[in-house]
Amino acid sequence: MPNTVPEPETLAGKKQIHVAVAVIIRDGRVLIARRPDHVHQGGLLEFPGGKVEPGETVQQALVREIAEETGLQVPLASLEPVIGIRHDYGDKQVLLDVWKTSEAEGQPEGREGQPISWLRPCELADADFPAANRPIIRALNLPQRLAIVGPMASWQDGISRLERSIGGMAGQLVVLRAPQLPDNDYLKLAAEALPICSGAGVGLVLHGHPRLLGAFPKAAGLHLPWREAQALSRRPVPADRWLGVSCHDQGQLHHAAALGADYATLGPVLETSTHPGQPGMGWGQFESLVANARLPVYGLGGLTPGHETLCRERGGQGIAGIGFWW
Repeated sequence: MPNTVPEPETLAGKKQIHVAVAVIIRDGRVLIARRPDHVHQGGLLEFPGGKVEPGETVQQALVREIAEETGLQVPLASLEPVIGIRHDYGDKQVLLDVWKTSEAEGQPEGREGQPISWLRPCELADADFPAANRPIIRALNLPQRLAIVGPMASWQDGISRLERSIGGMAGQLVVLRAPQLPDNDYLKLAAEALPICSGAGVGLVLHGHPRLLGAFPKAAGLHLPWREAQALSRRPVPADRWLGVSCHDQGQLHHAAALGADYATLGPVLETSTHPGQPGMGWGQFESLVANARLPVYGLGGLTPGHETLCRERGGQGIAGIGFWW
């Protein structure tokens, strides 16, 4: 994510506004303010922050804005990237540069007359925030690693591997991807995997056609391979279930966002063991694609836990894959 203010940019005849946004976390809650009624998007909730001034880095802008708005002191080095979002409101276009900290010092107060409160990420509702904030809410509720089920000899073998691998993953998501299995065997796999994941506090995300969620309504969500996503024109699952899409280029990322997907995977970033000799897109292209995405994006392909920090520095939600857990 950018650390300094870009040159003023005109998009479709509109000047882009660079806004620094802070996610301030304390005791598992996030600091939220309410916008004054008379301003743009008045009356809605927002994360504190403000415009980046010329010559400032994003972090410097956040330290200044948070002190002015709430009286909190934010250590510059404590800020970590969350997500960058470009959004067109019709009358203006904004770049939201979102960073988080759990080390803000002091007791907050609404120094500009704005009501403030602490809310858990799961309490943040889309309708209460400006439209551009939807990806931020998703990013705060999604894990930083997306676990994907790996190869299996049979659905029974898959269950055995799942039981051995799932320990210590409470609060995570597991994508039940098993393209090698016949449809009936996948249904058996899902039926057995659901109670195992539920008992471990893990959300099970089905992989494949949207009808799967109808068969297993207690699943945490659905992940669409691109071949399924490209045939859709609207979100195929309820708002209270996760929707993910496998993407490989900018057009696919835009389509995923248009469907109302909550996240996407993007790759391969690096060369993978299953396709030796075929280089991935590399970190430069990954960063460029993510910078123009309108939803949280996981890096996928050849990545290990050692790549997680780098992935987030390049704008990603985190890493997705098989090898780090399966």
